Amino acid sequence: MITKRIIPCLDVRNGRVVKGVNFEGLQDVSSPVDLASYYSDNGADELVFYDITASAEGRALFTDALKKVAERIFIPLTVGGGINSVDDFDRVLKCGADKVSVNSGAIADPELIKKAAAKYGDQCVVLSVDAKRVDGKFCVFAKGGRVNTGMNAIEWIKRGVSFGAGEIVLNSIDTDGVKKGFDIEMLAAATEAVDVPVIASGGAGSVGDFITLFKSVPEVSAGLAASVFHFGEIAIPYLKQKLKEQNISVRL
Repeated sequence: MITKRIIPCLDVRNGRVVKGVNFEGLQDVSSPVDLASYYSDNGADELVFYDITASAEGRALFTDALKKVAERIFIPLTVGGGINSVDDFDRVLKCGADKVSVNSGAIADPELIKKAAAKYGDQCVVLSVDAKRVDGKFCVFAKGGRVNTGMNAIEWIKRGVSFGAGEIVLNSIDTDGVKKGFDIEMLAAATEAVDVPVIASGGAGSVGDFITLFKSVPEVSAGLAASVFHFGEIAIPYLKQKLKEQNISVRL
């Protein structure tokens, strides 16, 4: 049985961690350095750091906070936001990232996935997909969930993997921040379509939601969440213990 990963996500804007609902109404949470250090010491398997307004603002990812986070943690770090070129991959990796997440940059230039995978390896390239139901179909959104590309999300995921993406983070905009459970239907469709690890994002509100995720879609590699961890609603060691009690393999 593959060990499931629990991954906190730091959505960073102007050097601070923020959180909203359905990608809107962002509220200040904490310092990314303090939160990252806490998670590294308290059971997180990996950490995701997103500069969430870099793409929408047309700028490069802020690296000051990123460097400080990388210096303080001892778990794998995935970084995304404003990644539009191989040079951006290089810059972020030199700041201490282990993997680089690309979203809008890959939508604008899918060849970016190929180029980055060829230079750094598939395991370094994470394709982050923000998807939402439109007329009953899973559609890909760009620019931090602001722009509907019209692309079919599952087809885009398959294309990204064929280009060299070694991991998928699937963010359901429909369930983001709502805390009523992960988007099981969307995740099942994605895991059926590709063989690389798929990380579930959007909707975690309770320990039961993680149990339902891993039992309903056993192919999912990891559960990613933000506010339930940031606000102390779920402690990661407690979550992992409960998952183990349900015969779900986790690293304690």
